[in-house]
Amino acid sequence: MSSIASSQKSSQGKKRTIPRQVYDEVRRYGFVYLMALPGIALFFLFNYLPMFGIIIAFKNYNHRQGIIGSPIADPWYNNFIYLFRNPNTYRTTMNTLTLNFMFMVVGTIFALLFSLSLNEIKIRIFKRTAQSISFLPYFVSWIIVSVFCYSLFSESAGALNRILVNMGREKIPWYSTPEVWPFILAIIHVWKMGGYNSVLYLASLAGIDPSYYEAARIDGANRLHMAYYISLPMLLPTILTLNLLAVGRILNADFGFFYGVIGDNALLFPTSDVLNTFIYRSLRQLGDIGMASAGGFYQSVIAAILVLITNFVANKFFDNGGLF
Repeated sequence: MSSIASSQKSSQGKKRTIPRQVYDEVRRYGFVYLMALPGIALFFLFNYLPMFGIIIAFKNYNHRQGIIGSPIADPWYNNFIYLFRNPNTYRTTMNTLTLNFMFMVVGTIFALLFSLSLNEIKIRIFKRTAQSISFLPYFVSWIIVSVFCYSLFSESAGALNRILVNMGREKIPWYSTPEVWPFILAIIHVWKMGGYNSVLYLASLAGIDPSYYEAARIDGANRLHMAYYISLPMLLPTILTLNLLAVGRILNADFGFFYGVIGDNALLFPTSDVLNTFIYRSLRQLGDIGMASAGGFYQSVIAAILVLITNFVANKFFDNGGLF
């Protein structure tokens, strides 16, 4: 009996340990958890709660009946059949993958070179000024960027065509030449996002122990050697993390960017139409919410598969290179 009583007391003591630990944790770090609550609430409201709408992809949605009352599609994958029978789905998927991959590679190279160059500048005023100027385009809206693009590439009054005419060349119909727009979009994207991405790498460079550079300098290494053998290896975890996150968004093209710059110009669709703009136009023209939801679900599934594959490759070839 005594052993039973002691075991009951010990079990009760164990049960009390978890609430006690929670109480101690809240008492110690309660202010930190309180600060995190707004972010957690927003994350739940705008990221997890909307997942409930995935069921629309499997229903014949009716506005009167609502999400719950709308009947299930017959067959349940009917919206996906309609989506994949559309020949534009394959084209926009390939465009989205190609363009986002181009943005990721070119943007990473530019941000690395720019951050390494700024890191070598010893004049603080010049360094901060250059960093601030490069960061400013990040705050410019895509609508204003689209106005800049039209001012540059307009066939009738664009600045580039005026320069070509003054040089004795013929005008180039930029907005009816789809082959050049992947490169134009890559340049615009780097111009707008390059400064922001370089700040992330600069923050990582600031955390490198200066003794590494001092030891390399004593051994006779120049700045190029130190950048290649010290800075880049130290930046590798940041590079992998940012690119893994970018892979997770590789099928989620920036709608404001593409719709603001390209708009409804069908002449540029062969190389510049992406899934987001295609789904938006389909929803606007056809009003088929079920098909649009199926397109969003398709984007999420492919992106999740790509993240898992990329994370597996990063863990295989780099120590702790993956996110999980």
